[in-house]
Amino acid sequence: MGTKPNALRILAVIPARYAASRFQGKVLAPILQKPMVQWVFERVSRSRYIDEVWVATDHPKVREVVEGFGARVVMTSPAARSGTDRIAEAVRHVPADIIVNIQGDEPMIDAGAVDKAIEPLFHDDTIRVSTLVRPAQNLEEMEDVNTARVIFDQNHNAIYFTRGIIPYNRDVADRRRWLSEFTYFQHVGVYVYRKDFLLTFAAWPETPLEKIEKLEQLRILEHGYKIHVVESDYVPICVDVPEDIPRVEAILRKELETRAK
Repeated sequence: MGTKPNALRILAVIPARYAASRFQGKVLAPILQKPMVQWVFERVSRSRYIDEVWVATDHPKVREVVEGFGARVVMTSPAARSGTDRIAEAVRHVPADIIVNIQGDEPMIDAGAVDKAIEPLFHDDTIRVSTLVRPAQNLEEMEDVNTARVIFDQNHNAIYFTRGIIPYNRDVADRRRWLSEFTYFQHVGVYVYRKDFLLTFAAWPETPLEKIEKLEQLRILEHGYKIHVVESDYVPICVDVPEDIPRVEAILRKELETRAK
């Protein structure tokens, strides 16, 4: 466990766009009688390091719900290109040193994993942004183009992120054996930024690799900056479509029953 410097102010922001293309109003979807964004807020609030958790949204319905459970909400432009842009807009004039980008569709987010992503910035002033990675569990998730793989150097700086499978094992034809030959890493979408770097990054136009892969973190690498990666065992369970909710509810219900014993 690290020790947070006293002077450091850390703010987590959950970007909560209402008009999700595959699931309208997803962030407000009820999960065990609570809106999904509330689950995310409450679990991130368990962090040892984060001073405050905000929600950034473009829709009055989200604002009403978030204020209803007592969280701070910031209204942002509907024209924001991404969650990163929404967060940058929300914190632009806020006194803070570190900004944590939390996905709004992970109701089981692990605050301990988030803290692991924050800790490197306490000890190394040259780290501008960090993120989480975890070992891939099977070939099916490695082939899922909705998730990203990442390779990194011996100093845990990202070399590349891709929706494909890297590295390619040239000597083994059967892809199912690749996991036994090498540890492949999945990217976990938690980002920790120094605030000044976040504002700089959000102001850059899209870059060629970012446009092809549809992965905005490549914009950072294409500009020659480093992304520090932190290994974790946290496996996110995201809600992408309504059909995902019963599975999440079953896991949460079991977790709550275990805690009650």
